[in-house]
Amino acid sequence: MLRLTLQGMRARWVTFTGSFVALALGVGLIAATGLALAATFQAPHRGPERFAAAPVVVRATDTLRVSTPIGERTQRLADPRAVPAEVAAELARLGRTVEDRTFPVSYASLGGGADRTGADRTDGEGAAAAGHPWSVAAATPYRLTDGRAPRTPGEVVVAVAARERDRSGGGVAVGDRVRVVTPAGADSRTVVGTVAATDFETAVFFTDAEAAQLSPRIDALVVHADAAAVRKAVRNAVRGTGSGIDVLTGDERRRADPDPDRDSEALVSVNALLGTAAGITCFVSVFVVASTFAFAVAQRRREFGLLRTAGATARQIRRTVFAEAVLVAVPASAAGCLLGAVGAPPLAAWMVDSGVAPSWFAIGDQTWPLHTAFWTGLCVAMAGVLTSSWRAGRIKPTEALREAALDNGTMPPSRWLLGALLLLAGLGLLVWSLATDPGEALKRKTYITRPMLLIVGFALYAPVLVPPLVRLVTWLPARLPGATGLLARENAATGVRRTAAVAAPVLITVALAVSLLGTTATINEAKATEAATQTTANYVVAAPGDKGALPAPFVTRAQNIPGAAVSASRSTAVTVLEEGVALVRSEARAVDPAALAAVSRLPVASGRVADLDDGGIVVNEEWLTRTVGQRVRVWLGDGREVTLRIVAVLRTGTGGNGVYVTPRNAPGAPVDRVDVAVRDGADASAVDAALREAGAATRATVLTKDEWLARSHPRSSESTRLGLLLILGIALLYTGIALANTLVMATSDRVGDLAVLRLAGATKPQVLRLVAAEALVVVAVGSLLGGAVAGLNLLGLRGALALLSVRSPLVVPWGDLGAMVAASAVLAVLAAVVPALTALRTRPVEHAGTRE
Repeated sequence: MLRLTLQGMRARWVTFTGSFVALALGVGLIAATGLALAATFQAPHRGPERFAAAPVVVRATDTLRVSTPIGERTQRLADPRAVPAEVAAELARLGRTVEDRTFPVSYASLGGGADRTGADRTDGEGAAAAGHPWSVAAATPYRLTDGRAPRTPGEVVVAVAARERDRSGGGVAVGDRVRVVTPAGADSRTVVGTVAATDFETAVFFTDAEAAQLSPRIDALVVHADAAAVRKAVRNAVRGTGSGIDVLTGDERRRADPDPDRDSEALVSVNALLGTAAGITCFVSVFVVASTFAFAVAQRRREFGLLRTAGATARQIRRTVFAEAVLVAVPASAAGCLLGAVGAPPLAAWMVDSGVAPSWFAIGDQTWPLHTAFWTGLCVAMAGVLTSSWRAGRIKPTEALREAALDNGTMPPSRWLLGALLLLAGLGLLVWSLATDPGEALKRKTYITRPMLLIVGFALYAPVLVPPLVRLVTWLPARLPGATGLLARENAATGVRRTAAVAAPVLITVALAVSLLGTTATINEAKATEAATQTTANYVVAAPGDKGALPAPFVTRAQNIPGAAVSASRSTAVTVLEEGVALVRSEARAVDPAALAAVSRLPVASGRVADLDDGGIVVNEEWLTRTVGQRVRVWLGDGREVTLRIVAVLRTGTGGNGVYVTPRNAPGAPVDRVDVAVRDGADASAVDAALREAGAATRATVLTKDEWLARSHPRSSESTRLGLLLILGIALLYTGIALANTLVMATSDRVGDLAVLRLAGATKPQVLRLVAAEALVVVAVGSLLGGAVAGLNLLGLRGALALLSVRSPLVVPWGDLGAMVAASAVLAVLAAVVPALTALRTRPVEHAGTRE
């Protein structure tokens, strides 16, 4: 049988080449995304950065630690406390100490230079830099590259990148006048020195006295003393106060760096992106490869029938099919692993260049993704031929020729059952989530996995759905003059296996692309609509960056504008222990309830926001405890444990409805947002002028409500767009190649059919038009099936939004859908016509006998 197997493979080399290409590409994509995903499992080890030269660093803890029955649970604090004065005084007795203060700063050159924040500007604000006293620079990597240290108020030292150390690079130089914005307001200062920029922060140094005036709290202490003595002094100083103080030495000093977990946090988003890409790639690969192998076996029904007639047993037929699959799968999987190993580094480089991954991201030396990809390819090949080989072995010699002539009985009971189970699972999960947790439909893992179930379900029912869909899309062409439309309809409708195999890549392309693009666009639109509904302010002024602060003079001036209702709020967080074991952090805002009511319309499900006071809290429906009047134990942003009374509960919405407390429960959190509404009867133009004047004087950017919505709730962010581009690019590239591959296999197998048409009097152009028309029919069928899957997914999303009380329209990416269908059509026509044109170069009589 081995000799017969090898001879059969040589005779049908086109079919086996197509299977080889499909499997190799699938394994290559799995290997490439697997290698990239493996590189996200561990961030590079970094030592202390900011306090690299400090012997001992003392600071208030920034971690909340809560004991539970299953162990200690931790959570980062939003607003860590300052180092207490008694601790600073106690440590000063041990030796020299340096007080570190950190506060938000931004600056702009008054000599016509661009605003600088230590990074290239990407918008009108940029990200805030960090202000520090100059004395702490000795404990950090900052050293003067030009000029001198600041000596008097009004002098600053700024960090400048190497490429900006001359004016042509867009940076500032010693002697420049810059306008500096601090929490105290905006003022002009002179640059008296520069230091080399670092990648963990952008620093601006002030005199110690001015830094203490701008930020009185002590954020950290550099202590020049023995670490054991420092720990003992800290214990004595905080005894009985409940204050958590960290004494950091060695590698632990990294915990005092700005955002010490930024590497691992950067990898979280990359891991999620690559995990999604790997999952979709694996699904697409398995789906297409299994379909290709099954089609390759189905093409040989006549051959199997003849072998059965010649005396081959069913077991021998199955062994032959499996042997052929192994002979193709082993080298194809090996070639795919090689492709993946070669393609992974360019994939990582593209992610870095696009800003999707951090600059240090690179492929490591892990090999397990290659092993996983190899065995996945082998298993997929075996699975692809399992059912078909079983059916081939069951062909009876007397039924072989009739079975080979026409696609009859293409839906065995097992296929009916499996397809029904997958469709019921997909639709059942949708109904279940709508009935129990509509917000689940807005999560990425849900709107990515659910279409997969529906795609496979529709693909399994393709033999049933193809004939009526073919007749639907060819209803008009079949009635036009000429036989092309009629023949295209009959060929596509009777060759069900061929049509279903070719339509499968189009089905998965359209279904995945429209589901992902449409879902993300609809969710973004819903979030923007929800924010627009909840914000009734005419103007919104927000601090740049995640930890920015608005200048206090601006807040004061805005609150004193006649005819303006002003709400100044702070970003903070509260943490709750749910079910005694889960420490859950919720983003929160500290607000004055009366001021908030004048500039917002919150989606209250129960209670009254107006009842918010220092002993109360507003929660949302996602909280486990959410009954008005109940008391809930929470930890505030600075780690203090308090018990607050629930005064109102907000609807879940799209997930952006957070928690509200009063400013007293957010100590240390600066004002980072001001909402301004024009009161009834007030002069809107006067309010506008006064507000913009206050913003210009303090360098605060004043935005109208529409401008703020456009910035804070874009219809599609750059990172989201690039992420989807990566995911869809991998999937669509593979399905496009698989489409061409399958069509080449199908067309090359119809040489006899084309020869019969030529002998019947058809010209070469007529035959080519027929082949092209059939390809277009198959693309149309696949597009309809994919559109049905995407439509079900989007309708489920629309129902979820309605249940969440979010009124937002569905966003269907018609342009992207049209482009994908058009690209599939062009590719399909080329993949069908080119091999047909090659076959037509020989005389028809030479191939007339090869008709299946």
